[in-house]
Amino acid sequence: MGKRIILASGSPRRSELLTQIGISFEVITSEQEEIYKSNNPCGIVQELAQMKANHVAKKLRSEKHKKKIQENQLAEELLVIGADTIVVLEGEILGKPVGVEDAFAMLSKLQGQSHQVYTGVALIRYNTEGEEQLQLFAEETKVFVHPMSEQEIREYIAKGECFDKAGGYGIQGKFAAFIERIEGDYYNVMGLPLSRVYQELKR
Repeated sequence: MGKRIILASGSPRRSELLTQIGISFEVITSEQEEIYKSNNPCGIVQELAQMKANHVAKKLRSEKHKKKIQENQLAEELLVIGADTIVVLEGEILGKPVGVEDAFAMLSKLQGQSHQVYTGVALIRYNTEGEEQLQLFAEETKVFVHPMSEQEIREYIAKGECFDKAGGYGIQGKFAAFIERIEGDYYNVMGLPLSRVYQELKR
């Protein structure tokens, strides 16, 4: 009997963060279409995180049933971690840029301003009896960006690290040169409030 931990996210940054604190896990990405009903940032990220975790959890439970594997293999605790991150500037949600000009428009809005980064986390646990427990939470970090010239924005975009990230930047990458300061969890901006997740996993 053991605990199997699944990260329901293909984000390499989330994988790096869990590995950094010594968590052993597998990655199974969710192909669930991201549609939400919430109208506030915390609600949106929690809803999307739960959607991802639910999709992967149901897939795993279905596969386990179909395989009809031995009872001692069924007696396994399962934990699925879903997460989603959004960038919000004055009420506007900034997703991942779809091209160079979209990235330029986003970064032009963010430069010289402060914005919020929200990450929602869903933890779906199954005990050895198959009973499910869901836990949801969200963290907010405020990010202050130095003023940037058009040339600086263009040069940053040309480096190519902005296209798979909400808001068009990665705080852990070359964009660090333009971060004035943050208020809150640094790792939350990377995509996972690491300390909060670890403390919750201990419970």
